[in-house]
Amino acid sequence: MAPDSCPFAMPRPLIGSPIEDLDTPALLLDGPASDRNIGKMAEFFAGRPCRLRPHFKNHKCTTLALRQQAAGNTVGFTCAKLGEAEALAQAGIRSILIANQVVGRPKIARLVELARDTDVSVAVDDDRQVAAISQAAGAAGVTVGVLVEVDVGMGRCGVAPGEPALELARQILHRPGLDFRGIQAYEGHVVYTTDFDQRAKRTRQSLDLAVQTRRLLEDHGVPVGVVSGGATSTYRVTGEIGGVDEIQAGTYPTMDWRYHQLAPEFEIALSILTRVISARPGAAVLDVGCKGVGSEFGPPRIRHHPEVEISLPLSEEHCIVRRAPDWHVDQTVHLLPSHACTTSNLYREIYVHEAGRVQAVWPIEASGKLA
Repeated sequence: MAPDSCPFAMPRPLIGSPIEDLDTPALLLDGPASDRNIGKMAEFFAGRPCRLRPHFKNHKCTTLALRQQAAGNTVGFTCAKLGEAEALAQAGIRSILIANQVVGRPKIARLVELARDTDVSVAVDDDRQVAAISQAAGAAGVTVGVLVEVDVGMGRCGVAPGEPALELARQILHRPGLDFRGIQAYEGHVVYTTDFDQRAKRTRQSLDLAVQTRRLLEDHGVPVGVVSGGATSTYRVTGEIGGVDEIQAGTYPTMDWRYHQLAPEFEIALSILTRVISARPGAAVLDVGCKGVGSEFGPPRIRHHPEVEISLPLSEEHCIVRRAPDWHVDQTVHLLPSHACTTSNLYREIYVHEAGRVQAVWPIEASGKLA
């Protein structure tokens, strides 16, 4: 039986219907707020030498990505996984940076296929990875762009700044099927620093390691086309550092409550519509748990009710609310996640709304793409 003919299937919501009529939990996007966020970020980069390469991993929705592209001042998109890159390519986006290490024969085969019709680049930090990509790309007659990832303090991936980066870049220059394009450097260890002045100071210290490495490479005859890094919480700093060319801001189109604390100029556009499924004096239970809301950076919050408390860890399918208002069973509640990226990854579609009514339903094509 086809899914659409299933007798138990709920009818799709009518455009213009109240969002409270949606089945829950449902991922929501405030369309006008998201548009304002996108416009604000695009405006910041207008006329600057540094450009915007938004990070697709935040929302994984190609319709939203195309709206970011249409707003201007972008040079392509960043993503974290090959599956995300493939979704972007299918949507017609041609310039894609996979800011991650692509390792293993199956992934490299997919990368080569992607490179046939897409200007794709990857981050590298090991000559064995470089050799494997070079061999596959050379055999297929395609070119893969390569950025040496430099660890500027996060302690995740990347070679050390300076000579190790220079040595790896030299190896890339002599490999067939590869185009050395520059440096990947992400200051992820500082992006959640609450105080802006401290965040700015630590960001400059971190990215200065990448800029110094760039100068070293160029002094040794290795051309560096781009230094790429940055985030939504640091764009005002990284976007003005000389020698940094691309900012990989991701969260700004959606915004969760935690990032809103760091970049309050952007509005919280993402929420989850939930329902009260159990209630008693001073407490309530919502119909969503860790399988439906990212809570890595703190418990979710209730829109317009800062006084309530939500306990962590969340249950799989339940969210327990302490100090709850006098809610009744079947009442709808808007939940704000602390992490938009992992929340979007849990849903297959997002309901775009304005003035409390459904305006569109957009697929999240890259949700669940773990490879």
